[in-house]
Amino acid sequence: MELSKRLKTLAEMVDPVDSVADIGTDHGYVPIYLIKAGRCKRAIASDINKGPLDKSKENILRTGLQDKVQCRLGGGFQKLKPKEVDVAVIAGMGGNLIRDIIEADMEVFKNLKFCIVQPVQNPEVLRKYIYEKGFRVIEEKIVYDEGKYYQILKISYDNNTRELEDIEYEIGEFIIKDKNKDTVDYINYRLQQYINISSKIKDDTEASKERKREIEAKIIRLKEVLGDESI
Repeated sequence: MELSKRLKTLAEMVDPVDSVADIGTDHGYVPIYLIKAGRCKRAIASDINKGPLDKSKENILRTGLQDKVQCRLGGGFQKLKPKEVDVAVIAGMGGNLIRDIIEADMEVFKNLKFCIVQPVQNPEVLRKYIYEKGFRVIEEKIVYDEGKYYQILKISYDNNTRELEDIEYEIGEFIIKDKNKDTVDYINYRLQQYINISSKIKDDTEASKERKREIEAKIIRLKEVLGDESI
């Protein structure tokens, strides 16, 4: 079983612990990898859909890990009790949905040592929620896999709220500060997106003018971040 670059990166952000829950496990690849890599002793593979969960069961049986990985049918943290696992992984969902999953079972979430979240869209919605609700971001990574960029966050609850500038909600303060090739390429990619959006705003309404000002401010900020590495 070969993990995609995206899944392998987020799996390797899991420090060795006793137990992990993979929420929306799909084929069960992440818990299988974590057990085999010695990053956890037992795991729970959870999914709201029976089809993917049945696939997970097949893969778990095929690898002989049925005594270490338990499958549960249900959405979010519904099938978990507080302190039942040390860590959770929530990957491949929108930022809005991940936010809703956390909000629905906050007590389970607060008792985790940390959680790996990987929003496929609307990361700014998730980040704003995280900081407003007293969570901290421990680590952030950018992964380019099969023609797409993915943001991966490692978060934990510390009961301290924070407020960031808008661009940090969208891209992440750790990502902005990191100057490795993947992050520079990603920030340049986002910069080009903003430039394209700005060039298409032609209306002379106040709303359009305000939108253009917001986009131009982000362009300036990202160019400052990139310095000589700007496109």
